[in-house]
Amino acid sequence: MPKPKLRTGNYRWFICFLLFAATTNNYIDRQVLGLLKPDLEKIFDWTETDYSYIVMAFTASYAVGMLLYGRVIDRIGTKLGYTISVSVWSVAAMLHALVTSTLGFIGVRSLLGLGESGNYPGGIKAAGEWFPKKERALAIGALDSGSNVGAAVGPILVPFILGLYGWQMAFIITGSLGFIWLIFWRIFYDIPSKQNRLSKRELDHITRDNTEDGSDATDAGAHTGRIGWGKLFTLRQTWAFMVGKFLSDPIWFFFLFWLPSYFHSVFKLDLTKPSWPLIIVYSATMVGSFGGGYLSSWLIKKGWPVYRARKLALLVAALCVIPIILSRDATSLWMVVGLIALSVAANQAWSANIYSIVPDMFPNSAVSSVVGLGGMAGAVGSVLFPLFIGYILDYYKSAGNIESGYNIIFLICASSFLVAWIIIHFITPKMSKVVVVNHADAGGTARP
Repeated sequence: MPKPKLRTGNYRWFICFLLFAATTNNYIDRQVLGLLKPDLEKIFDWTETDYSYIVMAFTASYAVGMLLYGRVIDRIGTKLGYTISVSVWSVAAMLHALVTSTLGFIGVRSLLGLGESGNYPGGIKAAGEWFPKKERALAIGALDSGSNVGAAVGPILVPFILGLYGWQMAFIITGSLGFIWLIFWRIFYDIPSKQNRLSKRELDHITRDNTEDGSDATDAGAHTGRIGWGKLFTLRQTWAFMVGKFLSDPIWFFFLFWLPSYFHSVFKLDLTKPSWPLIIVYSATMVGSFGGGYLSSWLIKKGWPVYRARKLALLVAALCVIPIILSRDATSLWMVVGLIALSVAANQAWSANIYSIVPDMFPNSAVSSVVGLGGMAGAVGSVLFPLFIGYILDYYKSAGNIESGYNIIFLICASSFLVAWIIIHFITPKMSKVVVVNHADAGGTARP
């Protein structure tokens, strides 16, 4: 008789749930402003350009924060780094309720961006610590799906709070959720080698990559040298990730911050009530996160080389964004909802895999730094794109045809992922692993 398969344990998936919950809260706090835009632009007399400046303030500080948090988390560890990040963004989210001017919104959005920028460097590093390669994309897809759940919950929760208590309480209530999460994080999280709740069998499962390819899976007691920023900028692997984020992140920020306004302007959607088109679109992103992560993980389990599995998943995602071009000719609200839902789902499938290539290509001691650099590149693109969006929408709004402005933006959205995939493919054909060589006097150097 065959021996029964021994269970490895599931504590790592509880950790994944905590990361998912943090990302959910992150995106609820991030999205509140976009959902309140029709009301706030009347209260504060915003133009589309004014609103684009507020979005730019968030993304600019997000870019700076990504650069800083990535390095800080690699040095102080995931547990403390995440604690600082969530504390800052929760306070910033609640401070929105005290703002009385456009300049005030620029200030609090900057602080929010600075705090929220720690989520992905911390989350991806934690996934690298807690999951072997064959499960990593699925785990990252799961944590990244929190952005989708947050985006889907927002259109239900925010109008409900707005109707009962007003716009200030929408910021206060959603901002306070981060402090509840912190209680569980401080109690239940630690790196695998220090986690007493983890079984020996599950710890062996998590650290299996150590013996297979020499990578550092737990970041505990390791002797790999640190890779400085200067060296990271010379590596093709770093630039592959940065290019991928620069060309794709602005599209997600557009979907997050302008999609409610798009449906309100073009289809007269009432955002003071739960918005089913938005709920359906943002719910579709969950399918993309899990589907994209599952696809590459399934291919790896089938024996595909890791780099080939990741690249195929990225290519499929890039191709699935393209049909959003057809929305310019669609006359039905629900046809547009379907096209946008497919595109945002593909966006999140891309995200699950683009993040997964970082722990694939870098030792864990450099993961947060590289995620931070890529996040900074994505945020820089997300600073520049709103300038274009604000100009285009104000131009076409003044001409009485704002829908044409959105059609131009959709054309850019459709092509950016495929361009990113082509560049990544030529920069890193096989996504080779960066090897750290230790020197007792120098702290380590890296070679591709």
